[in-house]
Amino acid sequence: MSRRLVNLTLDTLEDLPRPCRQCVYWELDPVSAERACATGDPGLEKEAWVSQTLLEWGSCGKLAYVDGMPAGFVMYAPPAYVPRGMAFPTSPVSADAALLTTAKVVPAFAGGGLGRMLVQGVARDLTKRGVKAVEAFGDAKPDDNDEQSACIAPVDFFLSVGFKTVRPHPRYPRLRLELRTALSWKSDVEYALEKLLGSMSPETLLRPVRPVTATRSADN
Repeated sequence: MSRRLVNLTLDTLEDLPRPCRQCVYWELDPVSAERACATGDPGLEKEAWVSQTLLEWGSCGKLAYVDGMPAGFVMYAPPAYVPRGMAFPTSPVSADAALLTTAKVVPAFAGGGLGRMLVQGVARDLTKRGVKAVEAFGDAKPDDNDEQSACIAPVDFFLSVGFKTVRPHPRYPRLRLELRTALSWKSDVEYALEKLLGSMSPETLLRPVRPVTATRSADN
């Protein structure tokens, strides 16, 4: 099984899950988003937002692929590029942080560490650009029947990948991850590999290792 991480571009944008490809929940203010969904083409609005952000700021998302199949993605940008961010009761985002808007792993690939892989990719990218932290609004009470819940990652996801709550709220707390913390993570597998093989590059560490199964003789 091979895993790789790539930047979100206008080409890879087409690999987002169809509902997310057409969603402008974060990219537009609430009124404009509702208007685009009712009378316009939200897919074009999404593409225009990605294009503008790439030109003016740079990379604003990561996609994870497993054996060539899109398996998850994350999007992020400066708070000024995310009009919806100001609509949350726990806004505004801190001045030294980028805003992580959406994080999603395809259910078939859940539980394989892709969420942490995506967040580490974000951390590496933002650190190179001088950003100190990333913040996010989490959903403390996800509801499968609520369309808005589909656009906001659960609080539990953010906590599981190292975020800490900086402004509590019963439904939409704001969470923060110091990027130097994210870059220092070591999983048990990575630690074992380092002990056996010495220092390895991040790209190599992302390659899965097939476990060796010990066999017993018939006499045992």
